[in-house]
Amino acid sequence: MHLYYAPGTIALATLITLEEVGAPYTPVRIDFTKGDQQGTIYRAVNPKGRVPALVTDQGILTETPAILTFLGQSFPQANLLPADPFGFAKVQELMAYLCSTVHVSHAHKRRGARWSDDPGVVAAMAFKVAQNMGDHFAYLEGRFTGPFVMGAQYTVADPYLYVIASWLDGDGVDIARFPRIAAHFAALSARLSVQRALAIQS
Repeated sequence: MHLYYAPGTIALATLITLEEVGAPYTPVRIDFTKGDQQGTIYRAVNPKGRVPALVTDQGILTETPAILTFLGQSFPQANLLPADPFGFAKVQELMAYLCSTVHVSHAHKRRGARWSDDPGVVAAMAFKVAQNMGDHFAYLEGRFTGPFVMGAQYTVADPYLYVIASWLDGDGVDIARFPRIAAHFAALSARLSVQRALAIQS
């Protein structure tokens, strides 16, 4: 497999998961500062011009929830997905929230031009980021029932939350407001798969 990633992006969640399951893969760095994501070569891999993109023997996957689910199912020995349908659905529920709500709120700070060409509107969206991200993480803090997102079991949702939590400081939100999430962040920071992934993207 080949993983196309860029430092500082949500692709780190896939890097962590690949390291967690011990999958053989080649990381391919995309340099956003040079506009690699809009170049012809990468557009042939992912026409969306976003990361991550995972090239597999079966084809190319994009979108973090899909990639993480694929890895969890492809490496069952890693036990990164609940076996029961309801538990599996709860992981999907959380990843959908992170993808469609939390990540989008974060993007309003630096990617407001995706939604408006009006500088005033872009500035207003950026101004709202700290409040929105704080509200999202207050919700997430309230649903924690164990050391990991789903309780006792470490799942593919954990690195996903970890990466987005790493953005809080830049969004003007103090992670200390959320003791359970702060403890989760510290625990994952010490995990070998996370350390290896961070070393790759550094």
